[in-house]
Amino acid sequence: MPAPQPYAPDPAKGVLNVDWPLFGELSRALALRVAREWSPELIVGVATAGVVPGAAVAAILDLPFHSILISRRYSTEQVRETPAVFGAAPSDARGKRVLVVDETCDSGQTMRLAVGAIVNAGAREVRTAVSFRTGSFLPDYYALATEAMIILPWDREILLDGELRPNPKYAGLLPE
Repeated sequence: MPAPQPYAPDPAKGVLNVDWPLFGELSRALALRVAREWSPELIVGVATAGVVPGAAVAAILDLPFHSILISRRYSTEQVRETPAVFGAAPSDARGKRVLVVDETCDSGQTMRLAVGAIVNAGAREVRTAVSFRTGSFLPDYYALATEAMIILPWDREILLDGELRPNPKYAGLLPE
């Protein structure tokens, strides 16, 4: 498999290197923000990157956690990526207040698909939460708004040739 190509972030927007302590504080802040305004009964994380903050929020709120697989894929007719649902919504959503959690949201395409799938599964009420609001879509809850390119702690290193190494797509963007 070829190595990922490095990202070229917009210099005007910068790069936000998120370490584990910051991720923990953002998850805590997000969970508290939700708990002060609403009482979800189930947390659903959008796989793949939304599973980590979703599980953290579920643990902090002491609620059950499930995931739903919504991924970006390349369309043959278009150059841009389009999200698609690849997994079924959890049946546990039926009749419940469900919080859908992802790591970021920009245009909201992925979040809208996730919410639609959860509504179709019979949820009574669905709200959205993200660690990072990065674009025009306004989720119900978010921990931090930024236009910066975000490097998540679980994405800094990947397995290459049998060893954990800095992720090549972040070449020159990670501290030494």
